[in-house]
Amino acid sequence: MSRDQLVIFDTTLRDGEQSPGASMTKDEKVRIAKMLEKMRVDVIEAGFAIASQGDFEAVKAVANAVKDSRVCSLARAVPADIDRAAEALKGAEAPRIHTFIATSPIHMKYKLNMPPEQVLEQAIKAIQRARQYTDDVEFSLEDGSRSEFDFMCRITEAAIAAGARTINIPDTVGYGEPGEYGAMFGRLISAVPNSDKAIFSTHCHNDLGLGVANSLAAVMNGARQVECTINGLGERAGNAALEEIVMAVRTRKDIFPVETRIATEHIVATSRMVATITGFPVQPNKAIVGVNAFAHESGIHQDGVLKHRETYEIMRAEDVGWNANKIVLGKHSGRAAVKARFEELGIMFESPQQLADVFERFKALADKKHEIFDEDLHALVTQAHYPEIEEIYELVDLDVCSKTGTVPQAKVTLRVNQDTVTATADGSGPVDATYKAIEAIAKSRTDLLLYSVNAITQGTDSQGEVTVRLERRGQIVNGVGSDTDIVVASAQAYLHALNLLEYGNRRSHPQRGV
Repeated sequence: MSRDQLVIFDTTLRDGEQSPGASMTKDEKVRIAKMLEKMRVDVIEAGFAIASQGDFEAVKAVANAVKDSRVCSLARAVPADIDRAAEALKGAEAPRIHTFIATSPIHMKYKLNMPPEQVLEQAIKAIQRARQYTDDVEFSLEDGSRSEFDFMCRITEAAIAAGARTINIPDTVGYGEPGEYGAMFGRLISAVPNSDKAIFSTHCHNDLGLGVANSLAAVMNGARQVECTINGLGERAGNAALEEIVMAVRTRKDIFPVETRIATEHIVATSRMVATITGFPVQPNKAIVGVNAFAHESGIHQDGVLKHRETYEIMRAEDVGWNANKIVLGKHSGRAAVKARFEELGIMFESPQQLADVFERFKALADKKHEIFDEDLHALVTQAHYPEIEEIYELVDLDVCSKTGTVPQAKVTLRVNQDTVTATADGSGPVDATYKAIEAIAKSRTDLLLYSVNAITQGTDSQGEVTVRLERRGQIVNGVGSDTDIVVASAQAYLHALNLLEYGNRRSHPQRGV
C-alpha cells in the first residue's frame, strides 16, 4: 500500500493554551516548541500574534528558535491580524499564516452579523493579503462541521483560488460524529474543482469525546493534515490528542493509508513537559502517555504478556518513550552530567546563569532524595527563575505546626520586593493555614479555583507537585510548586501563581479561533 504523508499540525501553544489556567510564559513556549521540533512535528502553531504583546513576543521567539518545523501564527480574516502575524513570523525558516472566519449560519448571524457574501469576500481578501507575506497560507472555515455544504464548497474553491495551500474544516464545538464528519470531507474534496491544489485539514474538539475518532474519520476520507495537541490539551473538553492520532496511524497500518514523520520515542517526555508547565496532570489511564497505559495488573493479562507480549500489548512502551526514562542522576552527579540529561529531555538553557540556578536546585533536591528521575528534572526547570517572571513574592521561611487535637498554625515569612514580612494564621489544615498566612501578607483578592497534588515519582521520598489555579477579575493562572515536603510545595505553588498575576501575564484573545 502506497502511503501519503499525514501532516501533524500541533496547536498546543495556541489552542492548548486557551485552556483556562494553561497560560505559558515565552520561555516555556520555546521549550515546548523545541521538544515538538525534536519530535519532528511538521507545523507548530505558536500562538495568536495579535491577541496580546505577550503572544506576539512568544510567536516571535518560537519562530526564531525553531528551524526544522514550520512555525504558524493564527490570524482572524482582518488586515491587522494578518500583518501582526507576518511581523511575528519574520524570523521563521518556514512561516505559515493561518487565517480563519466563521462559516456556519449560527456564527455568521449571531457572532459576525455578516451575510455569507460578505464572509466570502473577507476570506478572499485575507488570504490574498497573507500571500503577500508567505506562500504558505492556511484557511479555516470556523465551525465547519455546522456549515451549509453548498457554502462550504463555494468558499473552499474561492480560498484555494486566492492562494490558500491548506483548507481546514474544524469541528469547532465538538459537534461532529465520525461517519458524518468523515463523509463531509469526502464529499467536499470530490465537489470542489480545485481541491487537488490544497491539503485538507481536520481540527477536532473533544466535547463529546470524539475528537480523535472524528480526526481519523477525516483522514480516511482524504484529509492529509491533522491539527492536534499534546495530551489533548485545549479549551473546554480539549482537542484531539496528538499522541493518540500518531500511534493509531502507526499501529493500524493495515487500515490507514498514511504515515507520519513523528519521532514517537519522544512522546512521553513531551507529554510530561507539557503537563508540568501547564499544571494539567495526565490522568493515569490516559491512552499512550498515562502511567497505567502499559500496566497489567490482572493475572490473566500478566500471564499472557509474559508468554507473548502481543497477547495484550498492541504497542511497545519503548516506542513512545516509556523505557527511556531511567534513573541516571544522584547527589554526586556533576553539572555536565545534569546539563547533558536536560538536553536529552529537550530542555536547553539560554544562559549559564539559568543552568547554575537549576543545578543549585538539583543539588538541594539530591540532598533530600537519593535518586533523581526525569520527572524531577522537569519540575526543577518549571520552578526555576526566568527573567520574564518577576519574583515579587519569595518564600523565606515556613514554620507549620499540625498536631492531633489542636488547630494547625502556620508562620510564613516572605520577601516582598525588598522587604521581609511575616504573618501567622490558623487553618483547618497545614496547607489552609499556610495559604491564609500568605494572604495576610499579599491581600491578593483572588479566588482559589483548584488545588491539586500529584506525586512526581514513586516512593515516600517522592517530590509532591502541587498545582494551584487562581482567578482575579477574569484572569486565571496556574502556579506550580514541587518539593519533598508537600506543604512547602503548596506554598511555592501559591506564590508562583501570585507572581504570575502580579507580573501581569494577561491574555485577551479578541476571538477564540478554531
